[in-house]
Amino acid sequence: MRSLPLSAAVRPYDHILLDLDGCLWVGDEALPGAADAVSALREAEKSILFLTNDVRHPPEGFVRKLWRLGFQASLPEILSVGAAVQFALAERPGGGTAFVVGSQALVDHVAEAGLRIVNGTQFATRADVVVVGGHDDFVFEELKVATQAVLRGADLIGATRDAVFPMPDGPCPGTGAILAAVETAAGRKASMVIGKPEPSMYEAARDRLGPGRILGVGDRLEIDVLGARRAGLDQALVLTGGASRVEAEAADPAPTFIADSLGALVLQQG
Repeated sequence: MRSLPLSAAVRPYDHILLDLDGCLWVGDEALPGAADAVSALREAEKSILFLTNDVRHPPEGFVRKLWRLGFQASLPEILSVGAAVQFALAERPGGGTAFVVGSQALVDHVAEAGLRIVNGTQFATRADVVVVGGHDDFVFEELKVATQAVLRGADLIGATRDAVFPMPDGPCPGTGAILAAVETAAGRKASMVIGKPEPSMYEAARDRLGPGRILGVGDRLEIDVLGARRAGLDQALVLTGGASRVEAEAADPAPTFIADSLGALVLQQG
């Protein structure tokens, strides 16, 4: 197997936080050079943590997709927002009932946190907590029930504020779009939002990684770069998802690194 030397940019770091959508893949296709970049990081004995705001799948689903698209990965290397939601809810006193706007994966995380799921029951609009995450089968009825529950006093918790996520045919509405609809209808902001750029995701990442220099890599200025900066980490923006070079260079402060792709960031060129 040929050696894949690292670029000077990433050599000083011990740990690399890698976003998934727009960084490793778009939709169901790996981005050019991304698999080689991950292989090079492993060859150089850098530890990797895949940090994702995608709330549609369980951690095991991300491992399967990574392998299917040509990336080596293990379950302990996945830090999903769904798992972070579960941790945050488990720390919340009182337990109670929950109405979940989201995929079955998110429903399972909420249930595993100790809350009783009331989706599809007569008690849905009287839930103690409403948890909002984007999913492919979202319907208006979910928005209506979530709104009524919040208006009756339910605690509103958002998985993320990602307005969109990249797909091959263009940006698709994300969790943030649905959360904003619930907040607007109920006239109240969420009491807690879990995913990047919020600190809880990065605190969990530090706990898993241990000591050493960390570089946060992603495709969104307002999510990946902002979150890493708030956590006191260096940031690398890749231009394969949600940002352009003009936007990146105009940012104040600018990311530590700007690269056309993960491959261009990680692999020594020439």
